[in-house]
Amino acid sequence: MPEDLVLRTARSLAKEVGLTPVTPSSGATLRLLAAAGSARAVVEIGTGTGVSGVWLLRGMRADGVLTTIDVEVEHQRIARRIFVEAGFPPGRTRIITGRALDVLPRLADGAYDLVFVDAEVAEFSASVDAARRLLRPGGVLAVNGAFAGGRIGDPAARDVETVTVRETVKAIRESEEWVPALLPVGAGLLAAVRC
Repeated sequence: MPEDLVLRTARSLAKEVGLTPVTPSSGATLRLLAAAGSARAVVEIGTGTGVSGVWLLRGMRADGVLTTIDVEVEHQRIARRIFVEAGFPPGRTRIITGRALDVLPRLADGAYDLVFVDAEVAEFSASVDAARRLLRPGGVLAVNGAFAGGRIGDPAARDVETVTVRETVKAIRESEEWVPALLPVGAGLLAAVRC
């Protein structure tokens, strides 16, 4: 998917601060998921420089609010600027600085249409548990990095990151609370609808 100047700028700034944002195809998929669910309330775990946030906001309803969480104040400062440059007024975003696993328990149960997890792999399982509580029935979970750097299909790959991703994917696949699909975009996007 082609990206406009705002997204290219956010992507360039991400590279400068050592981040790897979602790919354009993953971003387009996030926009699609937000639009398909007519998302009004979205939680993003991992603000980065605003690349995925812009894609999500572009798919959300015009009155929607993106709640985005990150521990890095500098990244959020950049993202705030990117959101404004993309044409979103400050009231469309709620930017929370802090560790996601400390912030998520303070968010309302069943109040969100979509939760996007772009966090450290070590926090995948806890983030998915939080998403189950935060999402309304029919809400969508999206987890970036589900291919574990291309190692997910290699049975010989036993490093902690790959095993953690495998366990998260397996738990969602085997749960009766989710209708999942592993989408082959970007670094792998695990999407699941909450039953």
